[in-house]
Amino acid sequence: MNRLARALFALSLLAAAPAAAAPAASPIDTHFALSTLDGRAVTDTDYRGKFLLIYFGYTFCPDVCPTTLSQIDAALDALGPQGARFQPLFISVDPSRDKPSVLKDYLANFRHIGGLAGSPEEIETVAKAFHAYYRARSLGNGEYAVDHSSYIYVIGPDGALIELLTGDLPDHPLDKELRRLLAKARA
Repeated sequence: MNRLARALFALSLLAAAPAAAAPAASPIDTHFALSTLDGRAVTDTDYRGKFLLIYFGYTFCPDVCPTTLSQIDAALDALGPQGARFQPLFISVDPSRDKPSVLKDYLANFRHIGGLAGSPEEIETVAKAFHAYYRARSLGNGEYAVDHSSYIYVIGPDGALIELLTGDLPDHPLDKELRRLLAKARA
């Protein structure tokens, strides 16, 4: 099911690519320009040399986001020293509520996860480049939730998309997937 879901998602991305665009290695553009939680401007090139694990979500997410971020943390712990080859980044798709101070407090619950922030327009640009879905949904009384895709985008040390992973499945062997990717990178 996991591989089937990834394959269907990848096919939908290919189908959504503009016909007039020049052929690219991946329909997902892995470039971004955002800010760290301490306000430093960064781009994807600042992370070259490491594998990036990029996850789009939001701090008010009741289940999928904290579960996935916990699984990423646990996988990197299981990798031991090899875990240092990965830099997980959480990008909020709710910039109205998830100001850098909120993100910093939230991410303090996870040992390995860094956060990136931006204006609503910057987040929209990055989400579109990654084909990450998100949409605010009213819950009434001025409250809302954000529906969003829940893929972990694995970006190689050279900045190219390697794979889409799901981390929100029970007993997902994320550490085994990351070991496989490391072994494949050495081959």
